[in-house]
Amino acid sequence: MPAVDKLLLEEALQDSPQTRSLLSVFEEDAGTLTDYTNQLLQAMQRVYGAQNEMCLATQQLSKQLLAYEKQNFALGKGDEEVISTLHYFSKVVDELNLLHTELAKQLADTMVLPIIQFREKDLTEVSTLKDLFGLASNEHDLSMAKYSRLPKKKENEKVKTEVGKEVAAARRKQHLSSLQYYCALNALQYRKQMAMMEPMIGFAHGQINFFKKGAEMFSKRMDSFLSSVADMVQSIQVELEAEAEKMRVSQQELLSVDESVYTPDSDVAAPQINRNLIQKAGYLNLRNKTGLVTATWERLYFFTQGGNLMCQPRGAVAGGLIQDLDNCSVMAVDCEDRRYCFQITTPNGKSGIILQAESRKENEEWICAINNISRQIYLTDNPEAVAIKLNQTALQAVTPITSFGKKQESSCPSQNLKNSEMENENDKIVPKATASLPEAEELIAPGAPIQFDIVLPATEFLDQNRGSRRTNPFGETEDESFPEAEDSLLQQMFIVRFLGSMAVKTDSTTEVIYEAMRQVLAARAIHNIFRMTESHLMVTSQSLRLIDPQTQVSRANFELTSVTQFAAHQENKRLVGFVIRVPESTGEESLSTYIFESNSEGEKICYAINLGKEIIEVQKDPEALAQLMLSIPLTNDGKYVLLNDQPDDDDGNPNEHRGAESEA
Repeated sequence: MPAVDKLLLEEALQDSPQTRSLLSVFEEDAGTLTDYTNQLLQAMQRVYGAQNEMCLATQQLSKQLLAYEKQNFALGKGDEEVISTLHYFSKVVDELNLLHTELAKQLADTMVLPIIQFREKDLTEVSTLKDLFGLASNEHDLSMAKYSRLPKKKENEKVKTEVGKEVAAARRKQHLSSLQYYCALNALQYRKQMAMMEPMIGFAHGQINFFKKGAEMFSKRMDSFLSSVADMVQSIQVELEAEAEKMRVSQQELLSVDESVYTPDSDVAAPQINRNLIQKAGYLNLRNKTGLVTATWERLYFFTQGGNLMCQPRGAVAGGLIQDLDNCSVMAVDCEDRRYCFQITTPNGKSGIILQAESRKENEEWICAINNISRQIYLTDNPEAVAIKLNQTALQAVTPITSFGKKQESSCPSQNLKNSEMENENDKIVPKATASLPEAEELIAPGAPIQFDIVLPATEFLDQNRGSRRTNPFGETEDESFPEAEDSLLQQMFIVRFLGSMAVKTDSTTEVIYEAMRQVLAARAIHNIFRMTESHLMVTSQSLRLIDPQTQVSRANFELTSVTQFAAHQENKRLVGFVIRVPESTGEESLSTYIFESNSEGEKICYAINLGKEIIEVQKDPEALAQLMLSIPLTNDGKYVLLNDQPDDDDGNPNEHRGAESEA
């Protein structure tokens, strides 16, 4: 028996584009079968009509032969033999007419009727189930769209519960209709074979019975063939019954699942999140910007393939590339009134696409999967094992290591040769690391809390609560608490993203910065925190200022003299950190380290801080200050070139990054 293709009932609930694509093949097959069945029925009806016409013709022929006797021929002599012969022929034709009538009845019952029943029953059932499946699918899409538009800020539990039940009911209805539709299409693959052969068996049997009285040899030659065909039809019938029973049991098992399968975000309290995924697929809502402040959302099927994020609309044959995930970054974002949104950012820092998942579990698993893919784990021999190992390493990273010698990759100083020379010339500005590496507990107290966002200064808090404060439409700040910015010999701007800050126990070595970097990054990985606050870091000869890029309001200000230690990571060139010593009301001093990710190399920020501290040291001596200024090359317009390259602002906007130059 030939092999029969089948639709997998287990994939009916997911309703993926791959399943829809395979379903379209079955639907195309059913449509072709319907057209062919109609044409075959027309041909069989023509044969049946011809057989009926043969009955009428033989009947008329018999009557016409008998009518010869009643004809009044002018020359009617010698017609007795002709009349008796025609009477015999009329009797033969009448006997033949009985055979043709019996053949026409057999053709109607065994050839035309089965094909009509197949068309009216099986093909019509498939067409009806197709329409019901389409209606259920559309109803599910409408309910999912309604669920996706649930407000986030003004959440109504009653409305949320009703919409959730509506989604579950629509999803169950779609699941039931898809299972019935799939079962009908699978059964059609068996029935179409029988539907093509049964009419021909009836046709052949009728012809055999027609010729059997005068052609026994013909019937004997067909008996064995028809017997084998009948046996094959019988075996197909037995297999169909077994497959129908199997599909019925499987359908009952699939429909007996818990209602939580149909309800989105059912385990919002404590979802079981798999953080070791290196591939992911499912439906997401894609944000399409239609105007300056308007956007639309489109529900599409997304899946990862290697290092790429692919998108496949429903009904499409294959997916298309949406985003290259290598070395990208992903983080959860607050997007309008939508929940469970995350954003993919390209390696050059440009904002990418914004997507919305249907549940918290899906949201976090998508973020973890994209984060794993961005590390190019999929290129290894065993990606799953590498992902598990990396996540276990992240879990262990928050436990302080007893010796920095055990993690050589993170303990090496990140100062370049230029900074090393500066340390040799002036040990007061950048203290050297001690020869023997200290223990982690000597640098940062175990369990020290980590702050992942920058708190607004008190002065800005007061300004925000002034009801009469005027907002400058040109985005210029009204903060006059930093007049030194205009008179400073050094002004350099960097685009940075704040990663975290924590209290430390010492500032005698740069190892405290490396240890803080390790603990901050590990804590972000463990707690799945990908959101970062972007700021403009202005380095002057008096202070370090963190400025909000949109409002131009200062978020934080640190006196340059309070910066006691600073360093950039040796491997990840964009990581930079510094230690601040701040006096407290009790008379003691507190130490805190701040960790940033920069668009440019961290060494540039360290160089600018070091230059600012040198300017502070030599400002009291005009000659030393002049010598320092002479050592810095000038551009044609009289500006001091601090670094020997251009700003790293990918957009090329001089207002956002004044990086490589400053005025004297």
